Amino acid sequence: MDGLSRGPPTRLPYALASVPERRRAPCGLKMPSAPLAVGLIVTASLLLMLIRPRDIAEGWWIGGGAAVLLVMGLLPWRTAVHAVGEGTDVYLFLGGMMLLSELARREGVFGWLASLAVGSSRRSRSRLFTTTYAIGTLVTIFMSNDATAVVLTPAILAAVKKAKVPPLPYLFVCALVANAASFVLPISNPANLVVFDGTMPSLGRWLASFAIPSALSILTTYGALRWLFRQDLRGVVPDHGRPEPLSLAGRLVLVGLGLVTVVLLIASSVRADLGLPTFVASVVVTAAVCATAKRNPLPLARAISVGPLFLVAGLFILVDAIEGIGALDVTRAWLAGAAALPPVAGALLAGSFVAVANNVVNNLPLGLIAGATLRQAHPSTLLSNVVLIGVDLGPNLSVTGSLATILWLIALRKEKVKVSFFQFLKVGVVAMPLALLAAVGGSLLMHSIFR
Repeated sequence: MDGLSRGPPTRLPYALASVPERRRAPCGLKMPSAPLAVGLIVTASLLLMLIRPRDIAEGWWIGGGAAVLLVMGLLPWRTAVHAVGEGTDVYLFLGGMMLLSELARREGVFGWLASLAVGSSRRSRSRLFTTTYAIGTLVTIFMSNDATAVVLTPAILAAVKKAKVPPLPYLFVCALVANAASFVLPISNPANLVVFDGTMPSLGRWLASFAIPSALSILTTYGALRWLFRQDLRGVVPDHGRPEPLSLAGRLVLVGLGLVTVVLLIASSVRADLGLPTFVASVVVTAAVCATAKRNPLPLARAISVGPLFLVAGLFILVDAIEGIGALDVTRAWLAGAAALPPVAGALLAGSFVAVANNVVNNLPLGLIAGATLRQAHPSTLLSNVVLIGVDLGPNLSVTGSLATILWLIALRKEKVKVSFFQFLKVGVVAMPLALLAAVGGSLLMHSIFR
């Protein structure tokens, strides 16, 4: 729908309807008004998630904030349960992708891909960089950006260390391509499911909207990284070695990944939810590979970590709390202002604002807020597409932008490699704006062709 409609009448926020403006605390002090208390608790939870004091996992801070809202009576329990239920499709998608990623890791698929990159480099660092970028792009497109950040990164690091080349350019590939290629397909990023929850376009419409923008995003990010690391990419690869042979089980995993991708593309083409098909297909592929290789599948179940699922569930609760105090009125008004501008100005404003905001609150909560705003405001297709581009691509600015980037940092720390906030920012401040301008420009082009 072009233009911005008013949508249904605004309901009275539950926090205002169910909680008196002032309450008396047991000690006799006045408690702050409900909207202020909700805002402070949610803000504190998000900040603690990003800072991670004492290395406590992100999910505990978000879950703790949700628990405080419930204990203080600022959020009804029924609303919280409903909010958690809204994330079922995302939980199933994440669980299935985690299972597939661990299966591919255990059977040596990622290590084989990394050695393939080194082996095909022909002793050229720049060729190794290009091959690594291509592999990262394919893994992101068909296995999601989390797989690139978490599982491919250690394999690439081990391969480039063995090849005796500076590792930083190739590690930044894993971080940035995980976001730059994450809107090629609906399955490339869990944030896509969050933004378009219940309103996912068909595969044909998705490709018509995002094929050119995603291609421009990938190519521009590649060019920016090549230029930024041009000094490190000069010279030869001292030890290019030979690709490691892939076992029969590994080859079966590749076939299984192809079948899962086909299943998800079919589900996407008929606008079905992607979570259940992802999980069922992943279980079937895992069972088939383990049966053929005569391996015990139970250890793989540990790969489905409850931490990310707990984090996403908590974020759904916090976003529902923010909706309950009327915060979406502000985001709807902002989106209406962008819609009132000429298409080019409105698209650039919306994309830039969302992209930068990712790095303040992280793209998962921002994606939830953006998705809720889009469902209520019914903006033009162009603005909806640009908002998604901002949610997916904006995290390439800083390490706080997305869960995938945070997981990438954690994977590097396990390998005793440190990348500071400012190291990442020096790369992101060049690569992200260029890719964003290119992708938004591509979206404007697609809009002019298909409107």
